[in-house]
Amino acid sequence: MSLKDKIGLFTDKTFMKFVIVGVVNTVVGTAMMFVFYNVFHLSYWVSSASNYFFGSICSYFLNRYYTFQYHEQGWTSLFRFTINILFCYLLAYGIAKPIMHWMLSSYSVTIQENVSMALGMCLFVVFNYLGQRFFAFKSK
Repeated sequence: MSLKDKIGLFTDKTFMKFVIVGVVNTVVGTAMMFVFYNVFHLSYWVSSASNYFFGSICSYFLNRYYTFQYHEQGWTSLFRFTINILFCYLLAYGIAKPIMHWMLSSYSVTIQENVSMALGMCLFVVFNYLGQRFFAFKSK
């Protein structure tokens, strides 16, 4: 695959639809995550997981039918979508937390974890797009 082809994966119509769906999910999920963490004082993992639990339900249907126009029948896509979300979540937030803990070690845990959640969101978007496009909703 050439560099032009790789860049094309992030500049085509499918990616633009994914971004639109993602904006809706991100606004709702991010608000929930930061409210759960900062207002209700739930843990880092519970707060960030709530973002993806609620956002993923909406994301599944919008990305399946609108973004990737995936119409194959059966439970396979839901299973693959769920595996993808879990893998991307654990990978993104598992990477973000130790990096921000190390980089922001002189700051409070609250600052470290808020910045870590923001970085985790960014990493998740990239991992999730690739996983949905090439695994969860990959056409036969």
